[in-house]
Order: sequence, then C-alpha cells, then structure tokens
Amino acid sequence: MTNLVAGCAPSGDCVRTDAGPAVCEPHVVPQPDDLDASFRDGWHVTLAEAGIVERRVRVGRSTLYYAEGPASGPPLLLLHAQHMDWYSYSRVLPELARTFHVFAVSYHGHGLTESPVDHMDATHIGVDLTAFIEHVIGEPVFVTGNSSGGLLSLWLAANAPSWVRAVLLEDPPLFTSELPRSRETIAFRTFETCHAYLETRSREDFLLYWVASNQEFVVNMFGNFGYRLLVSGVETYRVDHPGERVELNFLPDIVRILVRGLDVYDPHFGDAFYDGSWSEGFDQAEALQRVAAPTLLLHANFEYLEDGTLNGALDDDDAARAMSLLAAGTYLRIDSEHVVHLDEPTEFVRIATEFFLGP
Repeated sequence: MTNLVAGCAPSGDCVRTDAGPAVCEPHVVPQPDDLDASFRDGWHVTLAEAGIVERRVRVGRSTLYYAEGPASGPPLLLLHAQHMDWYSYSRVLPELARTFHVFAVSYHGHGLTESPVDHMDATHIGVDLTAFIEHVIGEPVFVTGNSSGGLLSLWLAANAPSWVRAVLLEDPPLFTSELPRSRETIAFRTFETCHAYLETRSREDFLLYWVASNQEFVVNMFGNFGYRLLVSGVETYRVDHPGERVELNFLPDIVRILVRGLDVYDPHFGDAFYDGSWSEGFDQAEALQRVAAPTLLLHANFEYLEDGTLNGALDDDDAARAMSLLAAGTYLRIDSEHVVHLDEPTEFVRIATEFFLGP
C-alpha cells in the first residue's frame, strides 16, 4: 500500500481561495496487488469493475482519502459510521454509482486519512468537508451519513446550506451523543476504551486493545471460541501481511468492516466524544432547526438493556424531537441494525435513490 504523503502529493499543486483552505489536486491511490485472496474482501474487485477508485487530496491540514465513482449523475457524498471508513459503503457503491457520481470520504480519525489530533471535532471536520465539496466536487451535493457520519451530514446541512441539496440521516445519534446523555448509551463504552487507551499512553495494538476491552460484546456475538478466533486471526494477519489493512473473511460483513476500520482508527476521535469536545460549537437541536434542505431521518432498531443503557443510536422520543425541529423532514423507520447500508444494502439503495431522485 502506498504510504500516506505529508502535504501535497508530488505531482499535485495546492491552490488556495478566499472561500476555503488549501486543496491539492486529487491523486489515485495505488492498491495492493499481492494480498492473499483467501483473506481479502471480494468487494474490492466489484468496486474496481464498477469504476470506483480510491483517491487522496490535501484539504487544509488534513489529507483525506475517499472513493469516487464515474460521473453517472448528480454528486452524492457518503459519510461512514465511527470506527469504519469509506469502505463500509462497498456493498452499495456499485449500485449507487449507476445513478450518482459517488464520493465516499474517510473523514478525520478514520481509514488512511490523516488529520491533526486537535481537529477531531464536528466543526473542524465540517469545515474540511465543506472545502472538499467546493473544491473537489465543485457543485451542491446530496449527502448521506451513518451514525457520527450522520451528525456530520447534519452539520453540513445546517452550516453549508448552499452546498447541500438534500440530506439522508442514517440512524444518527441525535441528542444521545451529547453529554451527559451519552453516558447512558452503549456507544459510551467504546468512548471509554479510547479514553483509557490514551490516558495510559498504551503502545499496544489498538485493534487488539479494543477487542480485549470489549470482550463481552465480542463473546455475545460469537461466543468464547469466536473471540479467541478473532484475536488469533488478527495476530496471524499481522505476521503474514505486515503493513496491510486487516481483512478477515470469516467474519460477518458488519464485524469484518468494523475490524478493518478499527485497524487504523485514531482513538482521539472517540476520546472527543468521551469528553464532549467533539460537539463544541455544534448544538444538534439548534442545527436541526436551521436545516432548510429536504431531510430524511432513517431510524434503525434500538433497545434498552436491563440497566437502562440505550443500545442503539436514538429512541422514538429522540426521533420525534428531531422531526419536530426539522422544517422539511421525513421520517422512516426500518427493521435493520445500526449500519443500514451493510445490514440491508438493497433496501438502503432503494430508499436513498427514491428520496434523492424521486420514485
């Protein structure tokens, strides 16, 4: 895998305008050709056949990695969930690329994207994404985001309205990601993991640290044998494929892509949710009130655990509150896990296409 470059790519020229930070010309990222096919996710081939390539571009003080498809229609910006990266959309990008000009971005703290530690907040990320839309895409976009990517989609719709045509919020943690409420959610457990990792200045492999710290979650999904198999698989992959992203084909799609994302995840991002700094200057209720663009709130499954912890992004009351604040909002409940585009990819493509372009 080509190493991330600091600053502009060698053959790219930075440009600066009054409207935004310096932006370099995008460059295609060479892909590894020597990965063991028995490990590598088969969707890499499907993406390539659909004409989707990975690129990198310098925006301000960050180097963003993103996937772009052919210019098949209006631009669609996709923003993944926390712990993942642009590749989480691999199951829907080929189909969406038939109708849209897709841009799936790995934002700050995720994937191969590099950003300053003090830019792990909604405002810094939102400013860079606005510059990306303006200088890389060059025209107003449809936007969809999942989880924290949904919060960033909301930020764009509220703060860069001239660049957002419509927005699909895919199970965003509205209100539940703000302190003190977030302490009552299952997501806060991973924020605590990030905080503890940084507080102890651990040099341990963060992926294995996260798996060990969230052993109960993993065991509940796969059992004790599955937990040991996951740890062994990661350790073996590290030895057999040094420097490559961890891809374990024996895992279900959602967990496979979660592991792939955690492999290069920056825990400073989760720590910003732990201490609340991620939301500084970004009041979600106020932002919802300022959104003028048509907005679809796609609400996935949730439950409350016996101890009162919310296992999900938002409950029915949160969704109702959000809808009461939106000027042009539509609500849709879906029987799906949190990452709808992985759990129900066909349905997600249908919903997104019909919402943005009409039935």
